[in-house]
Amino acid sequence: MPSIYERLGVAPVINAKGTATRLSGGIMRREVADAMVEASEACVDIAALQAAASREIAAVTGAEAGYVASGASACLLLATAACMAGLDLSAMARLPDTAGVKNEVVMVRSQRNFYDHAVRGAGARIVEVGLPDRFAGAGVRDAEGWEIDAAITERTAAVFYVADALARPSLPEVIEVAHRRGVPVFVDAAAQLPPQSNLRRFIAEGADLVAFSGGKVIGGPQASGFLCGRRDLIMSAALQHLDFDIPWARWQPPPGLIDKAKLKGVPLHGIGRPCKAGKEEIAGLLTALRLFVQEGDAARHARWLKRVNEMAKHLRCAGVDILYTDDLSAVPQVKLTLKGMTAEEFLTRLATGTPAVHADASVWDSQVVFLNPLCLGEGDGARVAEAVNAILA
Repeated sequence: MPSIYERLGVAPVINAKGTATRLSGGIMRREVADAMVEASEACVDIAALQAAASREIAAVTGAEAGYVASGASACLLLATAACMAGLDLSAMARLPDTAGVKNEVVMVRSQRNFYDHAVRGAGARIVEVGLPDRFAGAGVRDAEGWEIDAAITERTAAVFYVADALARPSLPEVIEVAHRRGVPVFVDAAAQLPPQSNLRRFIAEGADLVAFSGGKVIGGPQASGFLCGRRDLIMSAALQHLDFDIPWARWQPPPGLIDKAKLKGVPLHGIGRPCKAGKEEIAGLLTALRLFVQEGDAARHARWLKRVNEMAKHLRCAGVDILYTDDLSAVPQVKLTLKGMTAEEFLTRLATGTPAVHADASVWDSQVVFLNPLCLGEGDGARVAEAVNAILA
């Protein structure tokens, strides 16, 4: 029987780049897909399901509560909305109009990226601090804690921190400054796995909200992500996300997620409504998260390294190196150093072959390409090597 992609006339690709959304993310384990199918076969109160998800996420992350949305970017929008509106129903109803609401989000300039559009999409204005001289080659400094402190005003809703090994200042320093001024800190940790310990690290360091992707290393549905953090902020995110088209007298939200006693009425559909996560995505994400924790860093790294070694074994060209073989906090990869062509030329030829193979470049006009094992299926390593050999051998 033809596959779904054959029936649609869409050719599958071999993804040696990683869990990029433009390449449809990763490949879910069968248990995750089965959980999504099982979830699709019955109806539930979605708020009750989110309350159950909150308990599971809290147990894994050490946070007070958790919440599932349609991706890490959706979680950033919800986090921003929660920090701006709190439990003020009228403020929720107005967003992205922020008249009368704290609407400034302080952010280190060197951490700006395409994904902070989600923060601006909630109605916030990003206030940049610091000059990234260390990246510009003009010096060694970046933003410092006193600059964040100086940028906080009565209009500041939150400080937004993008977690990365190169991020400066450190998260604990940022949290100390922000909390001293009574301002919450939310963290973009979408791609901060492995190591598995990062599931708990940012909350342990004092972050008020943390956003993770469900469709990257965790191996959940591509259209999933989760927030974890303070119970009141998770409650605000839920109130601005869920469908509450029900009279006040009949509304009985799960108390573990939403404290009705703190509200004056039922919230209107909020700015997070487009970030909806269905029962299938919630069930798939929770199953993937449970499997991720059960497997552990060592077994996961060994599985990835097996795929990397398969690629390396079949490559018949010079300039092949295997990276991160012993580093459990990184994904092992094959590094190709090219001769006679740029990464852009090589990747273009690789992606226009049959089958199409996608890989990753460090810099487009460099001569370095990386082969990532995260999204490779059985036998794909040898097929990637065959496609590379056809171009380079």
